[in-house]
Amino acid sequence: MDNLQIENFIRNLVPQAEIKVGKQFTEVTVVAGSLHELSAKLRDSKETWFDFLFCLTGVDFGQNLGVVYHLRSTIHGHSVVVKAMCGDRVNPVLPTVSDIWITAEFLENEVFDLLGIHFSNHPKPRRLFLAEDDGFPLRKDFTDNINIVSK
Repeated sequence: MDNLQIENFIRNLVPQAEIKVGKQFTEVTVVAGSLHELSAKLRDSKETWFDFLFCLTGVDFGQNLGVVYHLRSTIHGHSVVVKAMCGDRVNPVLPTVSDIWITAEFLENEVFDLLGIHFSNHPKPRRLFLAEDDGFPLRKDFTDNINIVSK
C-alpha cells in the first residue's frame, strides 16, 4: 500500500481521524477512544499488516499529552505514524496496546514513568526509573526541586 491507500483505509475505519500524508509516513491523529480498535485493525488486516511497533514515544504537546506510535509492516514494507491524544493533563489515560504489540508493555511503562500517562488494561503498570514521588520530568510544566533533570 502507498500512503494514499493507507489514508483511505484508516479514513474508512476512523472517519474523524486527522490524517496528513507525507512523503515518508502517513500520520494519523486519533482520540484515546479510537486507539485500540484502530491499532488492532492495522495489525490484523491483510492489506496493512502492521506487525512491528518500532517506536512508542510519549509527548507533552503543551495543551495536551499524547503518545506517538511508529508502525511498520515487515511483510509489505510500509509504515504509518499514529498519534493518540489523552485529552486530560491532570489524569491522562490511553488504552494499552501491549496486547497487540508486546513491545508496548515496556515502552508504556517508560511513558508512564516520565510523563505520567496511565495505560488502561496494562498487564504490569509500574515506574521503571523514578520513585513514586519524583513527578514526571518530561512534562513541560515539571519543576525539578531536587535536580533529577539538569538543564
